[in-house]
Amino acid sequence: MTAIRNTNIEAQLDKGINSFLKKPELKKTYSGSKVKKNINYTEFLNDKMLLSAAIRVGIPQSLFKIIQHYAPFSENDWATFLDISTKSLHRYKVEKEHYFKPIHSEKIIEMAEVTKVGLDVFGGMEKLKLWLNTPSYALGNQKPIELLKDSYGKELVLSELTRIDYGILV
Repeated sequence: MTAIRNTNIEAQLDKGINSFLKKPELKKTYSGSKVKKNINYTEFLNDKMLLSAAIRVGIPQSLFKIIQHYAPFSENDWATFLDISTKSLHRYKVEKEHYFKPIHSEKIIEMAEVTKVGLDVFGGMEKLKLWLNTPSYALGNQKPIELLKDSYGKELVLSELTRIDYGILV
């Protein structure tokens, strides 16, 4: 697997994660070992206990903004995934201390995971976008992006990305 190509975005993600991890609400909710200092984005996505705690606390708008910039999804895609209006997304941008509800936070994390795996598999944003928007025989001739609307579809997409990474093409 290849790493995230844009080191500037990677640094912003790491900074956003570490800023979020300093929140007292998260420290109270996280039941695992102490939250490490200077955790990177990949470590954050791999620590399922920490992700669970982050979802319960809610992803802050500041971190969502970085993830949104990093991901291959449009504002309309995000509104669809989160089942909220684009008007609400705009309103949240203005609120500096907005925390998404757990249901929305979970979806944000899921899309971050798909983006990370997709970039690792395809090595670049343009190839990932092309794959997400092209009907896939292995996914019932549906576009992968259409399956990302629910968690079962997301799992199908992640499974297909894993098969592609291992060279198992259907």
